[in-house]
Amino acid sequence: MQFLLAFILAAPLIGAAAALLPAPPGLRGKSPEQAVLRHGVSVTGVILAAAIALTLGFDHDAPARFQATTDISWIQALNVRIHLGIDGISLPLLLMTALLFFLCALYSYYKLPEGPSPKAFVALLLVLEAGTLATFAVLDLLLFFLAFEMVLIPMYFLIARWGGAQRQAAAWKFILFTLLGSVVMLLGLLLIGLNSGTFDMVALASDNGRELTHTTQLLAALAIGIGLAVKTPMWPLHSWLPDAHTAAPTVGSVLLAGVLLKMGTYGFVRILLPITPGGMQTFAPYLGAFAAIGIVYGSLACLALARKGNKGDLKRLIAYSSVGHMGFVLLGIATMTPTGVNGALFANIAHGLITGLLFFLVGALKDRYGTADLDTLAGATGAALYGRAPRLGAFLAFAAVASLGLPGLAGFWGEMLALFGAFDPAEGLSRPAFLTYMAIGGLGTLLTAGYLLIVVRRVCMGDPKAKGAAPAALPDIQHYEFAAWTPLVALTVLAGLWPAVLLGLTDPAVQKLLAGGNS
Repeated sequence: MQFLLAFILAAPLIGAAAALLPAPPGLRGKSPEQAVLRHGVSVTGVILAAAIALTLGFDHDAPARFQATTDISWIQALNVRIHLGIDGISLPLLLMTALLFFLCALYSYYKLPEGPSPKAFVALLLVLEAGTLATFAVLDLLLFFLAFEMVLIPMYFLIARWGGAQRQAAAWKFILFTLLGSVVMLLGLLLIGLNSGTFDMVALASDNGRELTHTTQLLAALAIGIGLAVKTPMWPLHSWLPDAHTAAPTVGSVLLAGVLLKMGTYGFVRILLPITPGGMQTFAPYLGAFAAIGIVYGSLACLALARKGNKGDLKRLIAYSSVGHMGFVLLGIATMTPTGVNGALFANIAHGLITGLLFFLVGALKDRYGTADLDTLAGATGAALYGRAPRLGAFLAFAAVASLGLPGLAGFWGEMLALFGAFDPAEGLSRPAFLTYMAIGGLGTLLTAGYLLIVVRRVCMGDPKAKGAAPAALPDIQHYEFAAWTPLVALTVLAGLWPAVLLGLTDPAVQKLLAGGNS
């Protein structure tokens, strides 16, 4: 188990370095480009297999205990250690990350985005995977910061070199926002480490902030919270996200929504809740307010983009939907209750699966039509995917109803538990305020259903033979698309019908985390 976790974190970096080397004789295939793309699929596939083996070897009877741990002294002067481990909170995120990177590598093997060298593309993809996997596995504050920052440069180049229109401006906006947030976050992490004498996240969580004064907790929670809120992204620090999604290549959008946004919310749960509980309790009502505003704001923005004649970009619409969905995650965290935090973690996984699928589907639509503009796709009477490409239309309709939180699918449980947590927040928090946030969140679910059903009506329905409609000939789902999308559909159904699979992992770990490591 210890070796498996270390291998999962090291393999992407080794694979990235190997991707830049010439392919050995016998492995070159038809061309060097095919060889390096096959290399990307192989490396991410091995990492996924190792993550599955790690999950099977995980002691599911003790998910609150850190397992597969490594603890080695690294920088003695600062008491920084190479401390690795997973529990019921981080394991699902680690597994989902490995899965999404493998599916993106598989999709790119057949549909590589236009840009520079495929070698650089595969190497950047693997470096990005290393950073995201490490974020969910490290247990030292400074290592967490390094892993958190490691993803910025690869994602910047994926957007700037392989993206679409306005890619340079979107890439710069992405990196400037996240870097500024990270600088503030680093100050908060240093404040905790230097005042407590350790950067070890397990020791700090067990101490539950007792070694930190209330002022220190307030300052640390504010600084770290700002940095994490930018990455989440929380309204009003979200403005980089729609531009980045719109400009990014398909796999970049999938990874940005499915993995990178989870790094911010994971930091709230892993760092702020157990290490600065006093500061978190002070700021929780404000976090809940921003989350509630984000839920409604994201939905209203999507409704505006979905309206006929507004030239709404489907990728931009889904990006704004992420602002709303991540609002539910932040609302669950703000309640500081086991119910709310479990809901936030469930919604994290559900959003990664469903929104990752949505970006895959919109990318496929853009490849076929040459645009993601909703008015152009819908034509005079609707895009009529049900008639032109029925399987593609069925997948899109499924992803839409999953995203709106239909009972029986994964999106339902996270949002419901977050609202239940807001109904009865932690002791010391204002119940009237959180009841208000719950009501606003309930309104957000209705608005979400509204814009997603409008999208389904405009894109999937219509008369393919009507005058002014889009061309009737449209390729349906290809074999590689089916292979990349089906696992996400299956897991969305599984998590919706059997939520105990995920909640059985997260709940004991959340109970222990909120109790300061004592339960």
